[in-house]
Amino acid sequence: MASLKKKTVYIWMGTIVGLTVVLFAVIYFLHLQDKAVKVASAVKGGPPTLSFYIQGDMSSPLDKPMDVAKIGQFVYVTDTNHKQVQVFDSTGTPIFKFGTQGTGEGQFQFPYGITGDKDGNVYVADLYNNRISIFDSKGKFLKYFTDENQKPDFLKSPGGLRIVNNNLWVTDIQLGKVFEYDLKGKKLLELSTAVDKDDPLNAPNAVAVDSDHNIYVSDTGNQRLVVYDKAGKFKRVINGSIDGKGDSKFVNPRGIGVEGNGTLLMIDNMTHYLYGFDKKGKQVFQIGGLGADKDQFYLPNGLFIDDKGEIFITDTVNQRVAVYY
Repeated sequence: MASLKKKTVYIWMGTIVGLTVVLFAVIYFLHLQDKAVKVASAVKGGPPTLSFYIQGDMSSPLDKPMDVAKIGQFVYVTDTNHKQVQVFDSTGTPIFKFGTQGTGEGQFQFPYGITGDKDGNVYVADLYNNRISIFDSKGKFLKYFTDENQKPDFLKSPGGLRIVNNNLWVTDIQLGKVFEYDLKGKKLLELSTAVDKDDPLNAPNAVAVDSDHNIYVSDTGNQRLVVYDKAGKFKRVINGSIDGKGDSKFVNPRGIGVEGNGTLLMIDNMTHYLYGFDKKGKQVFQIGGLGADKDQFYLPNGLFIDDKGEIFITDTVNQRVAVYY
């Protein structure tokens, strides 16, 4: 009888061990499959996969998040209706926030574009205060960004911001211009037209630069993306039509970014779609649509791609940041 019980115990132990091995094998297979999907998406320029949402905590949910940037280990979001910046860790957990409503140092009227430098300093464009404020990584106000000639009105309505290769790119929505400055305030480049001198930019909202130093501008008022070479020479228009010469399929193009494989991403504010384009401007995918469900947006605005290839999209009316890989 004891021998039978012992045998039964061994059988059950063997079964448990076997099931455990199978379970780990399945988990490992799914991990590899998930990794393969990520790699395939990155290589082929396919649509990204939704990972999670950043919404803030119950006491202070995001209200009209306009732009987002990963700076160091934290995610910084312009929480525009609250006149502040909210900061989250890489999992979307709220860490701290800074800024109040006003016109003084460290205050905002309409915080919009956001970016960061290699030292972790945070640059915030204030659309209505007509300036760019610089903070340290903990939200302490440091100074205003000015051009080297100390012109107090060199910007009218700064919108999109990006620091690339230690230079600051700024779109000025009211002026219809895009500027490149070094971080000391020396102007390096100014873009104000597209195809020719009689084709001005209209309310440009965002700017991105790829690894080949091509410059991409969301020319929002003209319903198109404009591509320039590194010297600022016009290359082409992207508007969803063949060769960019037909009617645009965009309605209020906003945030843009370039993936490591060269795929250009653009979030379109009023069609509520995320579009992907190859290096020649050919559309390779679109996802989204109006709504609050998975892969849907409601007036999305900002887009940021970090060094790991994670994609952050501010979904303004849905009061969240969608994180994709």
